[in-house]
This record gives sequence, C-alpha cells and structure tokens, in this order.
Amino acid sequence: MVEGIKKIGVIGAGQMGTGIAQVSAMSGFETLLWDVEASSIDKSFGFMQKHLQRGLEKNKWENEFIEKTMNSLSKADSLNDFNDCDLVIEAIVENESIKFELFSSLDKICKPSCLLASNTSSIPISKIAESTNRADKVAGMHFMNPVPVMKLVEGIRGKQTSEKSFELIESVAKKMGKTFVKSNDFPGFIVNRVLMPMINEAIYALDEGVATAEDIDEAMKLGTNQPMGPLVLADFIGLDTCLAIMNVLYEGFKTEKYKPCSLLETYVSDGKLGKKTKEGFYKY
Repeated sequence: MVEGIKKIGVIGAGQMGTGIAQVSAMSGFETLLWDVEASSIDKSFGFMQKHLQRGLEKNKWENEFIEKTMNSLSKADSLNDFNDCDLVIEAIVENESIKFELFSSLDKICKPSCLLASNTSSIPISKIAESTNRADKVAGMHFMNPVPVMKLVEGIRGKQTSEKSFELIESVAKKMGKTFVKSNDFPGFIVNRVLMPMINEAIYALDEGVATAEDIDEAMKLGTNQPMGPLVLADFIGLDTCLAIMNVLYEGFKTEKYKPCSLLETYVSDGKLGKKTKEGFYKY
C-alpha cells in the first residue's frame, strides 16, 4: 500500500464523493463513506454497484474484482467512524463556512497522523487548513467529474502543507490511476481559473445576444475541438457551483474579468441550476 495509507474516508455521497469512493475501493484502499443524509449513502452504493456491473458486461473486469471492490467499501454512521482513517477526502458543498466547520471537527476526531484533503474546486486550501491544528497535513485533491472516467487530479499545496504530506497525496492519486498536476494555492487553482471565466464569457455572449446557446456551444465544440460547449458544460457542473466558483475568483483577485455575469446570477436565484433541476441554459 502507499506508505501507510490503507484506509481512506470520503465525506459526501453526491456525484463527486461517490466517484472518489469508487476509485478508492477499486484501487485497493479500505474505503469509508459518509454523508449527512443516510439515504444518499444508500443511493451512492447502489450507483457504484450498477456502474461496476456495467463494466462487467463490457468485459472491463471480472466478477471477483467487483466483489473485492464492494467488500472494500463500508458506510459510516457518523464522523466519529473516521477516527482510524489514514486519509480523509472531503467532497461536500462548495461553501466555505460548512467546510471550515467540517475540517475543525475532523481535526478533533481523526488520529494525529491522518491527512485531510479537500475536493474543493476553488476555495484556498490554506484557509481550510486554518480551521485545523494540522495545517501541514491538509492539501487539495481536486478530482474531475465523472471521477471514474476523468484522469486528472489537481493537487493543491497550502502554505503550510508539508512536502511529505503532498508526496503522499500524489502517491494516492497515482495509485488510483490518476495523473497528478501540482498547483499552488491560488483561487480556482489551474482548471477552474481557466475554465470558469470561459464559461462566464459564454454566458455574457448569450446575455448580450451574440448568438443562441446552441450556436455558442456548437461554435466552441467545432472551433476549439471541445467535447461539449461551455453552456451545456455549465449545466452539467451546476450553475450554482459555477456561480460559487466565479464569486471565489472575483473576491480573490478583485478584478472585473472574474465578475459573474448577471444572467448567471438570475438563473441561480430562479432555481434553474442546470441538469440537476432539469433546466438551466437547456431543458432536460
């Protein structure tokens, strides 16, 4: 196993947490999953079972592999169950105060050697680490969605993250079959600092009547060889998440180029959050 990392805890049984837990178990780590909503954990386990079964039908792996993976997964009843984990990965809502509270609780519960990682897509790791007494053991592990498919993990080093901790985070990501890129602790890191302003600019183009959503997406797909256009991608990410990231960028850099488009703010306030609410820039 990776230098003593045997048991990984994952907090948040949404789309990202489910994917992280799955690749963790598939990579041979004992994996513990918890969510504030118990029903979400059950749903997550059902999703993982179905995904693995589809892989079996496509001859990606054998039945024995599925059994081994599912046997490596277990459900936590509370945060206290994470007391013997070697690494805990947080994948909850992109909200600073909620994350700070969670990391503060984990710091008290987890053993002193346990590493704490956040899947945050934009919140500075150093700020998250300040809510703990183990800032040297806190780092960012930003997985891409869908986690079992996407090969990238952004590793983010906080101001106090130790070299040893960061090397362990990297080795875990590589054990999971991911390509690990290193980012310093700036708002948005690498991917979202580049991606979100592009999405935001596409929303400005729509708002200003440059073209329809369909034509903007088609132009970007065919003109820049992207698998999907920026507006449909925003719908898949979640417009509330896009807005949260743009706000972090805007507050972090204090420059107008990161200011969220008012149309994005309107869609979010109207509850049109994209695919998860069946309506965003498109209807689903």
